[in-house]
Amino acid sequence: MMAEQGRVRWKRFGLILVPVAAMTSLLIGATAQGAIGATFVVSGNGFKLFAGELRGQGFSLATDVDRTKDGRLIPVIVAGVRRAAVSELCSSALVKTPVGTVTLRLTGGQGGNEVDIDDLVIDVSVGQTAASIRDLELGRDASTLDEVPAGRGPAGTFGGQARVVTLRDVRLGARAVTAATFSLPDLGLKLSRGEHECY
Repeated sequence: MMAEQGRVRWKRFGLILVPVAAMTSLLIGATAQGAIGATFVVSGNGFKLFAGELRGQGFSLATDVDRTKDGRLIPVIVAGVRRAAVSELCSSALVKTPVGTVTLRLTGGQGGNEVDIDDLVIDVSVGQTAASIRDLELGRDASTLDEVPAGRGPAGTFGGQARVVTLRDVRLGARAVTAATFSLPDLGLKLSRGEHECY
């Protein structure tokens, strides 16, 4: 009887994780402009992003609201980078399963490699980083931002942008990520029991 229950639990475990892994692969594999829509219904569960360094051409900040399937609204900071080179990238999400909490962890840009990203947009709930910014504009109407194509916000709301940005020791609590191209020469994908987040 116990063996039968074990098989059922692992089957359910697999059914939960297959869509998660498939969605991760789709996000990473989107390589054409417009392959991922600028907006989509978010899960409502946050995840963590870490980068040792991000060097960007074109940077924007705006405020907006994400919507979950049940209609819940989540305020976010929309951070955009037109072209980014990232080292020591790590993304982690905690997933509840029949065998307990597991961590889905994605890495790239390790050991001297870099991740190249075009038109990166991250919906951020909280963040911390050391920053060097060139040609900064703050207080600009978010609907008029032009450094990042997908980085605009609603008309009449606060926005900011810069021509060049370098971020180090980046720690973000995120709700969503989109990109036109996402090139990882050393993609690592790991699933482990327990909580093993990027930071």
